Amino acid sequence: MYQLSVFLLLTLLSCTSEKVQEAEQQNKEVEINIVMEKATLGAGCFWCVEAIFSELKGVESVEPGYAGGQTDNPTYKSICTGTTGHAEVAQITYDSSVISFEKLLSVFWKTHDPTTLNKQGGDEGTQYRSVIFYHTDEQRTTAERLKMELSDSGAWDNPIVTEISELQKFYVAENYHQDYYANNADQQYCRYVIQPKVEKFKSVFKDDLK
Repeated sequence: MYQLSVFLLLTLLSCTSEKVQEAEQQNKEVEINIVMEKATLGAGCFWCVEAIFSELKGVESVEPGYAGGQTDNPTYKSICTGTTGHAEVAQITYDSSVISFEKLLSVFWKTHDPTTLNKQGGDEGTQYRSVIFYHTDEQRTTAERLKMELSDSGAWDNPIVTEISELQKFYVAENYHQDYYANNADQQYCRYVIQPKVEKFKSVFKDDLK
């Protein structure tokens, strides 16, 4: 009787161990499939860019910030002078197994005017330029290919002026810029500039929304 009890106990422990190992293996497979990458894009006011890209499936986070200038630790006040060389950008952390960099660029080019130099709507200055700051050679190649294809397609009457540059350093913007549209939906700029852009984006990319 004692030997039988010991046998049953060992069998139970063995089965439990196998289930634990199986669960751990499944978790590892899930972790392997999740490949987080970053994209850094400028398309005018970063409040607009953040509001749009935050809605996409596969996007984990969007951080407004500054990139592309020669001044260390820029502030919103300093970049608005147009003397720092920085652009308002959004750094997007995304799961590349869910959404591709190419899809992000498709949204990028369809949600702003890439033919106006240093200007988006009423926002003017080099800080509002259309720009892709690539993180890898693969991103650079993809961006350059798609830009050429769009230029050849004649989608816009004027030439695409989107800058494609390597990301040197990204500076996160001040706290009050984070989730700006979500936290200030009733503010005039949000209602009359950002909201129409977001609504148009949602109608075009409805199958890609969270």
